[in-house]
Amino acid sequence: MPASPDGLLKLGIPKGSLEDSTLALFARSGWKISMRHRSYFPEVNDDTLSVHICRPQEMPRYVHEGVLDAGLTGKDWILESKAGVRVVSDLVYSKTSNRPARWVLAVAGDSPYKRAEDLAGKRIATEIMGLTRDYFAARGVTANIQYSWGATEAKVVEGLADAIVEVTETGATIRAHGLRVIDEVLVTNTQFIANPQAWSDPWKRGKIEQIDLLLQGALRAESLVGLKMNAPSANLNAILALLPALNSPTIAHLQDEAWLSLEIVVHTDVVRELLPRLVAAGAEGIIEYPLNKVIL
Repeated sequence: MPASPDGLLKLGIPKGSLEDSTLALFARSGWKISMRHRSYFPEVNDDTLSVHICRPQEMPRYVHEGVLDAGLTGKDWILESKAGVRVVSDLVYSKTSNRPARWVLAVAGDSPYKRAEDLAGKRIATEIMGLTRDYFAARGVTANIQYSWGATEAKVVEGLADAIVEVTETGATIRAHGLRVIDEVLVTNTQFIANPQAWSDPWKRGKIEQIDLLLQGALRAESLVGLKMNAPSANLNAILALLPALNSPTIAHLQDEAWLSLEIVVHTDVVRELLPRLVAAGAEGIIEYPLNKVIL
């Protein structure tokens, strides 16, 4: 693969709420990114990467303009910016969990508003002006969309807005402010994006695809664990019937022909129910171990 003329891929990392979880994801993927105090130029254990920190709202513009070759930001900010970038992949993770976030339309809990149409002519506070305008326009509603510089949930409580369009993962903050969700505006998640010219460069595209492969592998591994166990040969079919393996389990013969060794990968949410059943079926010496990356 031919090398890039400058030998560097300029990569954007989102600053703010996603920063810590993104750095942790890269660490699990093999890239140790060290943030120096008050520095926007982190150190990374890869001489072919130049890492930059910027707000996710600005990431699509920087990638579109070629200031950055690639970066991570939210689907919401890509749609809001309308920037011409290539979406390489979805990376479903957030600051607290591996689930998509939602932009929701919320009103005071005791308000009479029950749907978007009830908010015609009302004040709507939000950070995503364009998407909110598009949302109301699609419903034939003319509302007074106002930009919110922060503390959006409090705007309704303080009487500064009749409704808000705000992002949430669990809805806890919305409820804590006494608000009620009346509609879902957009489901969003982190996306890995690339500059189209960088994507057309063979070396840069190869580097972007390498990063994406390992990031996806690290995310996939978070919901999986490995299991090793010894099983009586006579009980093999009964034990295999219990195993929800990612692929067929690895089976190896032991020195004692009456026993076999099994190794599988399973989802973490089935382990607590699975282990007692395996023991009851005759499995012994069961070992559960975490996984760093799972590449399919």
